[in-house]
Amino acid sequence: MNELYFARIATELQVQPRQVAATAKLFAEGATVPFIARYRKEATGSLDEVAITSIRERMLAMAEFDQRREAILKSLEERKLLTDALKVAIAKAETLNALEDIFQPYRPKRRTRAMIAKELGLEPLADQISAGQATIDPLKAAAAFVDAAKGVESVDAALAGARDILAERISDDARARAALRQLYVSKAVVRSKIMFEKEVAGAKFKDYFDWSEPLSRIPSHRLLAIRRGEEEGFLMMRINPPEDEAVGTLEPMFVQALGRPGGEQVRLAVQDSYKRLLGPAIETEMRLESKKNADEEAIRVFAANLRELLLSPPLGPKNVLAVDPGFRTGCKVVCLDRQGKLLHHTVIYPSQSEHQIREAGETLRLLCQKLHIEAIAIGNGTAGRETETFIRTLKLPASIPVVMVNESGASIYSASEVAREEFPDQDLTVRGSVSIGRRLMDPLAELVKLDPKSIGVGQYQHDVDQRALKTSLDDVVLSCVNGVGVELNTASKQLLSYVSGLGPTLAGNIVDYRNANGPFKTRAELLQVPRLGAKAFEQAAGFLRLRDGENPLDASAVHPESYRLVESMAKDLGCRVGDLLKDAGLRQKIQPQRYLSESVGLPTLTDILAELAKPGRDPRQQFEAFAFKDGISKMEDLQPGMKLPGIVTNVTAFGAFVDIGVHQDGLIHVSQLADRFVKDASEIVKVQQRVMVTVTEVDLPRKRIALSMKAKPELGPANRDRTSPGGGARPAAPRPPAKPAAPKPDDWFTEAMKKWDRSNN
Repeated sequence: MNELYFARIATELQVQPRQVAATAKLFAEGATVPFIARYRKEATGSLDEVAITSIRERMLAMAEFDQRREAILKSLEERKLLTDALKVAIAKAETLNALEDIFQPYRPKRRTRAMIAKELGLEPLADQISAGQATIDPLKAAAAFVDAAKGVESVDAALAGARDILAERISDDARARAALRQLYVSKAVVRSKIMFEKEVAGAKFKDYFDWSEPLSRIPSHRLLAIRRGEEEGFLMMRINPPEDEAVGTLEPMFVQALGRPGGEQVRLAVQDSYKRLLGPAIETEMRLESKKNADEEAIRVFAANLRELLLSPPLGPKNVLAVDPGFRTGCKVVCLDRQGKLLHHTVIYPSQSEHQIREAGETLRLLCQKLHIEAIAIGNGTAGRETETFIRTLKLPASIPVVMVNESGASIYSASEVAREEFPDQDLTVRGSVSIGRRLMDPLAELVKLDPKSIGVGQYQHDVDQRALKTSLDDVVLSCVNGVGVELNTASKQLLSYVSGLGPTLAGNIVDYRNANGPFKTRAELLQVPRLGAKAFEQAAGFLRLRDGENPLDASAVHPESYRLVESMAKDLGCRVGDLLKDAGLRQKIQPQRYLSESVGLPTLTDILAELAKPGRDPRQQFEAFAFKDGISKMEDLQPGMKLPGIVTNVTAFGAFVDIGVHQDGLIHVSQLADRFVKDASEIVKVQQRVMVTVTEVDLPRKRIALSMKAKPELGPANRDRTSPGGGARPAAPRPPAKPAAPKPDDWFTEAMKKWDRSNN
């Protein structure tokens, strides 16, 4: 990649070209985003992960652009169409659209109407009409081309053929395509209609049976919903600007003698070109571009939610009793030690006969006492609140917190290959219960075993570009895992696989080595793991922790490449490295400037000193037990006006879903998140955030709960948003009269829930 690209990326991202070049060099050497951000700050000028990832994405996009440029040049050269002027124009093209517009006239095409007209010998007539618009008599000129033997039966046929040639030229004109593209961007409207006789079958898309909205303003979730309706065969979608404006944009570019016979022929060619060729071509571009933008927004929301979920506060290493609740089949109970190892499992029946209820209580008391249980985790699925209520009646020691745990995806884990490998002799119910307990101890370590798409924090996740989604979610998991750090001697293969520089194969080799040789004593011992070379060690070592290793720095984020530097600091102070970790007074005596070098600058020294102060510090917030409101365990217990504590389970473009402990998440519509206008729900709430909400409406038949975080929310169906079927707070300025004429929903809550249903069906 050349310096011109570095400069362009730097301008786009508002960084320095040298920062881009240094980052590109590190990527070429095999470095990962977390490693570059954490351990190569001097090289990149302290770029963060967001900037480094953006550089990577732009580099990939430009590499693809270059590949397309080379493919076009090769195509032209093979067909002997490449001229010096064309080569220069292609070399100067800076965007994919500009490149494709240059190539458009030379693009291999199927047999077109213009080609047929040229075969009939009508191209000279098209040239005459185009060049002599003000003076030519088209009828007289066309008469000379009438030849029944060739297939030109009449003057009208000759003129029609000439117009076909002109229409294709107009469609292939780079200026015309650029101008029309700009019009689409600014003025195009997305319209959807119900397909004939599909009203009943496509009822879930009722809001979009007759819908229109400016392309420039349509939100991601709405566009994806319409596209899904189209893909399922219920809706028809078009994206077009006003036709008169489109034609009005093109005519001045080609019609030089409006009102004259020659000019009229060109005007007809312009109209035909727009309707038949150019309009559909640009509409296709807009469909692709708008889908890409919608995907990016949906993926951004998903990634942000996933990050918050993965970085949920961990309880830490505790002896945990975990319960997967159930009514008829009983509650599956497992006991885990502080490392998450399964010690015991059983089944209790706290909702059956009096005898079984007493027996269940005695079993739990005995397990808590015998196995020194320090916390109880209860899955939040069916019978979760009832099980929680039962356990709280046992009057266990107050030192044992009882915590409801989001069990989304636990059933998927229990049937997975990972779970079968961990617990080959246990059934699905035991595996699922273990997952619930481990999620309480360390959400990150347990959730990395799942496909992020099964965790339940996405929106239209099956409709977006799956490759882009996977890349983004993998980046999030990689960032979270390396940001927190991984305990080398206890981490699972799945968790280790996300450590910078490792991957599934090396992670498996580490676990095999650990099982064969016992716990690692030093980070350096990693180099004895099969196939783990110096490069992988460089990338991974700083993110791996050894709490009880021989070298105290192995428990920290100080990279082994900096150990000598820290040893020099200790030597200069006449102490040991371990003393620096324990004594703040000693650390205050360190003068960072003394240790500056060509490879080590103040950013690295600052990080080292911070790490010495709190070696291996977990960046996640401290765990605090949460409890739902007593006496509220099912929807029937809810009444409008109730104020309840809850936990945000998902954030979407149209609001946030909150678990209030009744087995059905409630919705806080974006218009109800605050007493001010909120454009993006993520400005106010995050996944796993604890909130206090007011119940504004309860719909038992449809199992829907409306919530609000406003200081004085309106209650009941009177609280309606009439700005759009998608809901949202009323904007300060009135909407333009072109606002779509679409069916109005009963209320914003119903509409938002419909969107949620569609995005997860």
